[in-house]
Amino acid sequence: MIQAYPPERAQISMNNRPGKVVCVGRNYVDHAKEMGNDVPKEPLIFLKPPTTVIRNGDSVVLPPESTHVEYEGEIGVVIGKKLRRVSEEEARGAVQQIVAVNDVTARDLQKAEPQWTRGKGFDTFCPVGEPVDAPADLSSLTVVTRVNGTERQRARGSDMVFSVPRVLSYISQFMTLEPGDLVCTGTPSGVGKLSPGDEVEVEIVGLSKVTNKVVAEQR
Repeated sequence: MIQAYPPERAQISMNNRPGKVVCVGRNYVDHAKEMGNDVPKEPLIFLKPPTTVIRNGDSVVLPPESTHVEYEGEIGVVIGKKLRRVSEEEARGAVQQIVAVNDVTARDLQKAEPQWTRGKGFDTFCPVGEPVDAPADLSSLTVVTRVNGTERQRARGSDMVFSVPRVLSYISQFMTLEPGDLVCTGTPSGVGKLSPGDEVEVEIVGLSKVTNKVVAEQR
């Protein structure tokens, strides 16, 4: 679903998907604590399949395999040029756009299995808003999550354990990042369970927003 954009203007649009979705776990101290985990010494990286990606207004579908699905509001960054073994400075120059992302997670499956693939990888588990041009200061970005209009999460880019350039540089040492790839930079504390009928909204304040209803899968 990724389209072939010119190298200088690779992006995620409302009608395509990234080539890959690379995510960072436990990148906020308070979130690591609320999950009963230590803060990692290096960025903790995992993947979500592109088939998780949905758009603003689409429904998050709760699968029957899980009894506890949670929201995770995040700052997403869209890569603008190929990155392979780059410095943090070079990585910062490749951040083309930022976007609101919800890293929906089947928490019971994530905790029960040594790999996070199934818990993170169900269809509809990555709502993505409309990308906007990245500001000069990524640390000033604020992510807010609301469920049924009530604020549940709020944090700034400056609260991350590993900054966006650090994360991108780290990933590039073992995985080539390509134009249009989406990197989700971690969720702050305040995660919680979703139920059918809920409406969840993730906003990068003043810039990007994604809002989705929650439904149970019909079988």
